[in-house]
This record gives sequence, structure tokens and C-alpha cells, in this order.
Amino acid sequence: MSNTAVKLPPMMTVADFLEWPGDGLGTRFELVDGELRAMAPGSDAHNTIIANVSLLIGNHVRRTRPDCRMVITPGVQPNLRADWNFRIPEIGVTCASSQAGLIMTPDPMLLVEVLSPSNSSDTWANVANYTTVSSVAEILIVHSTRVKAELLRRGADGGWPANPEQVTMGGTIRLDSIGVEWPIAEAYFGTYLAP
Repeated sequence: MSNTAVKLPPMMTVADFLEWPGDGLGTRFELVDGELRAMAPGSDAHNTIIANVSLLIGNHVRRTRPDCRMVITPGVQPNLRADWNFRIPEIGVTCASSQAGLIMTPDPMLLVEVLSPSNSSDTWANVANYTTVSSVAEILIVHSTRVKAELLRRGADGGWPANPEQVTMGGTIRLDSIGVEWPIAEAYFGTYLAP
């Protein structure tokens, strides 16, 4: 392994970011206000939660909404400073058809983030940006160090609530955008947090 530091571009637009070949080390990045932000690997529990929620959402969408699809690490371009931001949630659901060459997931209706202590401020900043995407109806944030989920649901007036709905142990996660619900414990199956 080389000790040579990789020089990252100072500022870039989304167009530059989508053309950028990467750092050569396989690091995943998202673009935040024109600056690259590295995405650290998740913990075992974090990644297990992503897998569990993906199965719960993906199987449901495939069975009941065949015109829609679940996407892992979808690219999302918020409407806020759109030319300078490309965010990457854990999971997305869209009913837009897939097309060759697309990098960004078109018209996501549901976005999911898994929250870890090390990425808390970045995750909540992403969530605020997701609310500017007109197609997004719900944003689910699942905690990775305790059994807790927070859900933001766009109101009939197009606005967002001041505070997310809280779901804790014994509760049920209900996603109206895709018509599914499951006990929150299902998201933690196989982790040290499982009941």
C-alpha cells in the first residue's frame, strides 16, 4: 500500500462529479455543496440493517408494485443547489423506468438512511436536502446503535412535519408511499440489537 496521499479536486459540479474517475482507491463519495465527502464503510450492524430493510422493501415492491423498483445507494440530486449536490442514501424506491446510462435514480418516492453516531450530522443534512425533491413522499431513518426509526412523511399540502414520527421497540414501521408495514424488530434481525 502506498503512503502517497490522493489529491482530490477542490470543487466540482454534479456534471464534473459524474465524469470524475474516482480516487483510484475505491472510496465512495457523495458531492456536498461542490465538495467531495467520503463515505466510510458501515459497521456490521449498520450493514445488516440495510440488508434487512432492503429485503422487506424490495420483496414487497416486487410482489405488489411491479411497475416500481427498489434501488440500493441511489443517486439523488436535491433541488437545493442542484448543480453542486449529489447525495447517496442507502435505499430508494422509484416507479420511473430504468434507462441505460442513468446515474441518478429518477423520481424517488421513498428514501431510506441508516444512522450511525459517526454519520449523524451528515445524514440529517442529507435528509433536509431530500425534502427538496418533489417526488419524495417519505424518508425513513433507521438507527444502527439502538432500536429506533424516525419517519418523515410529506403532508397533503406538500409540506413536511417539524418533527419525525418516532418508532421504537414494539412499534411498527408503516410506509404509506409503498403500502407496507412491519414490526421495527424486523429491521434488526441478526444484529446484536435484535430482541
